[in-house]
Amino acid sequence: MPTPARPSPSAKKPSSARKPMLFGLVVVLAAGLLGFVSYRATAPDAPASDTPAAATTAGPDPEIYEELAGLARRDAGDKLAQGRADAPVVLIEYADFQCGYCGKFARDTEPELIKRYVEDGTLRIEWRNFPIFGEASEAAARASWAAGRQDRFWAFHRAAYAEGAKEKGFGKERLRALARQAGVKDLDRFARDTDSAAATEAVREDREQAYGIGATSTPSFLINGRPLAGAQPMAVFTEAIEDAAAEEANVGSAGDPAK
Repeated sequence: MPTPARPSPSAKKPSSARKPMLFGLVVVLAAGLLGFVSYRATAPDAPASDTPAAATTAGPDPEIYEELAGLARRDAGDKLAQGRADAPVVLIEYADFQCGYCGKFARDTEPELIKRYVEDGTLRIEWRNFPIFGEASEAAARASWAAGRQDRFWAFHRAAYAEGAKEKGFGKERLRALARQAGVKDLDRFARDTDSAAATEAVREDREQAYGIGATSTPSFLINGRPLAGAQPMAVFTEAIEDAAAEEANVGSAGDPAK
């Protein structure tokens, strides 16, 4: 069984009584109760799959969603996030740069989500590196983190997910070319950061968090703690985000006697 994720220092810390519930999701989610389902791997040695899957709205207990929502870092200085730190809805994406369906989401859906919801302050998107397809995926994940050290993560993300980009591989020279394309100014620093222990640790923490909630395929998402798996159509994300925003608005209204 994968090692449960250690919570980020900036994340909301669950109470000690509820921690077992969160870590128990490894079993619950693997059983499919929240919609993260294991699929046949696309590579012989891959521990997870690059397969589109169904969204889910059902779940055993609303408190579980609260625990999962607490995985949002909401750190204004997070280089691998975009949108207001206090946005009512947070979408966490667990993805691999060699995942074809992750690329489809990045090209076809994410830009529209940014235009509709990030720009108006409704949505925050937080990226988690979840490399599951071997050494090239690991290298690309570390490189994306390194690009983020120079505030170019999202530009690197766009370059790495451009049509046909993954077919060119993620060797050292290719990653340097992607960094240059993304506007990374100090390429020597980028190379050092990519190979650093800090990059390795950051990627490890993201991956442990993904395995800790039972995610086994890419892309996998949490939208205010509610799981959604696969590169779903735009309408699925729209409904999930708007439902989450409405729920947050209702909670706010209930807590304000003036409303």
